[in-house]
Amino acid sequence: MPPRRLAPDEAALWARVAASIRPLTGRVVPVVAPAPRPIRDVGPHSAPPPRRAPSANRVAVDAATLDGGWDRQIRTGRLSPDLTVDLHGYTRDRAYALLTRMVVEAAGSGARVMLVITGKGARDSADGDRRGIIRASLRDWLHGPDLRPYIAALRPAHPRHGGGGAWYIILRR
Repeated sequence: MPPRRLAPDEAALWARVAASIRPLTGRVVPVVAPAPRPIRDVGPHSAPPPRRAPSANRVAVDAATLDGGWDRQIRTGRLSPDLTVDLHGYTRDRAYALLTRMVVEAAGSGARVMLVITGKGARDSADGDRRGIIRASLRDWLHGPDLRPYIAALRPAHPRHGGGGAWYIILRR
């Protein structure tokens, strides 16, 4: 079931609360994807994909190897994402369009680690509705020709970043 919308008075109250928040000193505030808005196609003005040997794109994103330092940071939870994208509440098509746009923009800005929150999703709920379609589609999307040139590896997130409902996408330089 999609999340309910806030009533105007609730939205005004939330805006006042959110405006009063200030980050803790020494903490980096993650950039969260904006609320759903009309999605534009990624045009020719976007950053070109990194040049890699075609054989590098044949390795599955979740089987791609990283050096020991990356895996150790992931395992211990010390990895800090440069960007966070929350795909909750999006349809499959809109989630794919947002993910594509964010990966291309992140790669163009030099980001190395994206945290993508898909949610855990129940495979089959009691009412027969299939949930978790974004989580199930993520690997296919990242291995597709639009995104694979930008992706070095995909790893499950540490519990402090969402555990089973989130993924680290390591971007190529």
